[in-house]
Amino acid sequence: MKAHIKLLVNQMKNLFVLLLFTTHVWAQNPPPPPINPLPAPLDPVGNESTFDKVMLGKVLYWDEQMSSTKTVACASCHIMSSGGTDPRSNVNNPLAKNPGLDNLFNTADDITGSPGVAETNSTGDYQHNLVFGYESQVTGRKAPSAINAGYANSLFWDGRAGDQLIDPITNETVLPSGAALEAQVLGPPVSSTEMAHTGRTWKDVITSIERSSPLALSPIVPNDIVNWVGSQSYYQLFESAFGNTEITASKIAMAIASYERSLFSNQTPFDQSINGNANALTQQERAGQAVFAASQCIGCHTGALMSDNNFHNIGVSPNNEDEGRFAVTGQIPDMGRFKTPPLRNLENRASFMHSGTFSTLEQVVDFYDRGGDFSNPNLDPRIRPLNLNQNQKNSLLAFLRRPLTDVRVTNETGPFESPLLFSESDRLAIISGEGVAGTGSKIPFIYSNQPPLLGNKSFTLALENALPGAESIFVVSTLDPGTDELPDVESAIIYTTKTLLSGNNDGHVSLSIELPSSDSYNGKTLFGRWYVVDNQAINGYAISPLLEFTLFKPDFGHAGQIFSAGFD
Repeated sequence: MKAHIKLLVNQMKNLFVLLLFTTHVWAQNPPPPPINPLPAPLDPVGNESTFDKVMLGKVLYWDEQMSSTKTVACASCHIMSSGGTDPRSNVNNPLAKNPGLDNLFNTADDITGSPGVAETNSTGDYQHNLVFGYESQVTGRKAPSAINAGYANSLFWDGRAGDQLIDPITNETVLPSGAALEAQVLGPPVSSTEMAHTGRTWKDVITSIERSSPLALSPIVPNDIVNWVGSQSYYQLFESAFGNTEITASKIAMAIASYERSLFSNQTPFDQSINGNANALTQQERAGQAVFAASQCIGCHTGALMSDNNFHNIGVSPNNEDEGRFAVTGQIPDMGRFKTPPLRNLENRASFMHSGTFSTLEQVVDFYDRGGDFSNPNLDPRIRPLNLNQNQKNSLLAFLRRPLTDVRVTNETGPFESPLLFSESDRLAIISGEGVAGTGSKIPFIYSNQPPLLGNKSFTLALENALPGAESIFVVSTLDPGTDELPDVESAIIYTTKTLLSGNNDGHVSLSIELPSSDSYNGKTLFGRWYVVDNQAINGYAISPLLEFTLFKPDFGHAGQIFSAGFD
């Protein structure tokens, strides 16, 4: 009996030691919790997805004619192969810099955001912005991913797009719940930084769509869109999707939202692992998943989506630089909190965090390992030094890359197949060569980023770095007007303006011209230079570098429609 009791005691001791060992090991390297597969996003009641509605949304999402300058689409900031984010949002891209709270470039609070539109007035002329000049303005936050956005009950980094769709013209509640995507769509087209001229309304947006041919600016359009659109107008496409030809703000929002709900990525090695494939992840990737769980990353990046769709302060920046969720709720605990982004397709992105602060995943892991950068009063308690060794970091990085990447996103196949934007194409105007300096050795600089589309009634140009208050002459011709002297009137078209004074004592001016509409000009290349009267310059003119642009006509979906490329 004593021997039996002794054996039982020894077995209990061994079991206790085993439990202690297992608890210690799991504390260092716990197994991930069970995860359910990622289903398709749910449609809100009243905006059930149909094939026609998704296709209309896809056309609108990729159409740069949604913007007042015809240069920015929803897709401009949400490219599929970049994980649904903006590939231009790179810390090394000076055109993607926002100066932040202090309004000064190259300081600690700079933001890496998305280039939108140059500041523009209601007639189409550019306004000289005190921060960006005639360059495109840059958003104050990095664009979140449009892929997998259909799972959220609020959108934007601060959640200001709630789950109701309220028509911006009638103020009618169209969708009472589940409509965060629809609500989000309503913002950018009337934002004077992202897509709009100052004072643009949704009535203006609708007018722009009514006057446009579907994807008229896109040089490459996938076959699914070509086959669906054919030669139909936007009126006909809306009839296919909604049963009548009326184009409204709510219909535009519902169509684009339906398309975005089709953009869910659930064909990754991580999904294969969730579905029971024991060989879907490598040993290092499984070890990284365990580090991910042990480091409490799963507290915010939870489930198959890898997001709790909630708001957290993780110490990326001081609270006073960006209020985050507080700007929406007014609640002190929400100060500096931002929405948790899903981590799928993470390795395809050009920058990370709401501020675009980090350009590599290594920097992101190091950030969390040191416990954030700013100890705010309402810092999430899970943000603390992790003290990971290099092997743990390498394993974690391995898990965050291949296992979470859907190759359809990377390759833009399946639902992620995309048109080519005008702004990505060789149709952009080219500025090249040398100009002639004037007063202060300044060479006037010319800006042009709008589509040189046949019939464009508002092809807008701008000039800066010139003598203030001087007469300026823009000359356009079939040949380079040259830098020797002002060309004679017979060989060129001449537009005369006067330069204005900017805050940095430079002269600037903007000009909108109407391009020819005749098909005989299709494919014809034109050249332009700006001449500024300046007695300190050679031959009395400071001259800009050469502008070169080739006229083109809509080569898709325009048959049978009256086309107008004018301003709103």
